[in-house]
Amino acid sequence: MVTFFVLELAPGGPVEQKIQSLKFGSGASGAAVSEEVIEALNKQYGRDKPVVQRYFIWLKNIFTLDFGDSFTYEEPVIDVIISKFPVSLQFGIISLLLSYIISIPLGIAKAMFQGSKFDIITSVMLFIAYSIVPFMLGILLIVFFAGGSFLDLFPIGGTTSDQYEFLGFWGKVGDRIHHFILPLICYVIGSFTTLTLLMKNSILEEIKKDYIRTARAKGLDEKAVYIKHATRNALIPVVTGVGGFLSIFFAGSILLEQVFQLDGIGLLSYTSVMSRDYPVVMALVFLQAIAMLLGNIISDIAYVLVDPRIDFD
Repeated sequence: MVTFFVLELAPGGPVEQKIQSLKFGSGASGAAVSEEVIEALNKQYGRDKPVVQRYFIWLKNIFTLDFGDSFTYEEPVIDVIISKFPVSLQFGIISLLLSYIISIPLGIAKAMFQGSKFDIITSVMLFIAYSIVPFMLGILLIVFFAGGSFLDLFPIGGTTSDQYEFLGFWGKVGDRIHHFILPLICYVIGSFTTLTLLMKNSILEEIKKDYIRTARAKGLDEKAVYIKHATRNALIPVVTGVGGFLSIFFAGSILLEQVFQLDGIGLLSYTSVMSRDYPVVMALVFLQAIAMLLGNIISDIAYVLVDPRIDFD
């Protein structure tokens, strides 16, 4: 609701922009636009009704996922979002999987070798990665590895090459990997640190508990104590971020999508705000809110799967 009214009351709306384009298109910057044209534009963009009435109309329409038509693309908003969704979906899923696949084993290893050279060196590397600004790293990767000024090892722009449709299955897989490497590095560069340290600290807390002492007293191997007994309970704090992957799909990364010319949700959000494409902006806000709520439910379900002792009844 807040977003709707802020957008509606902000200056420079779609009608004003259309009037400006008509003035400049006529060849005279000071040319007047008739009242009839202004009224027609207000009706076309749904601005001929009071703002409160427009809000309740929008609220009624979203129950059928009718977000109206995009001012920029001149087609249904839901079709515009669906067309941009695959890019954000692919990077969201892959970056999530990479983060957990690397962070959980690394966190376990750091806990097992607490205070060793391995623990210290990996901690330094993780904090360096965490301090790197992803979009600046993207620019540097392009300059050094994508034909900017040095090597030309990776493509830039899009997720597939021009001849993608003519490739075989493994050729298509290789082509996508080739296009994904640089953007993915930027997507996940800072995501390992928090998860890895959370996993490590969670395991260090678990190994102080009585059931771990009992397992050790039974003569179990130290690796089995950590991996078989401590890890499952240590995963409970870690799974809180699992549900966040849904919101990633509807957020994307505005800066990274601009740097790597990826036509995803993040870039759509930016261009829609700049062009005052209100139906698209409101649809993205609504879907993002729903994704966050569903993500919280998924996190709760993950809690139960990891620890059956948790009961929400």
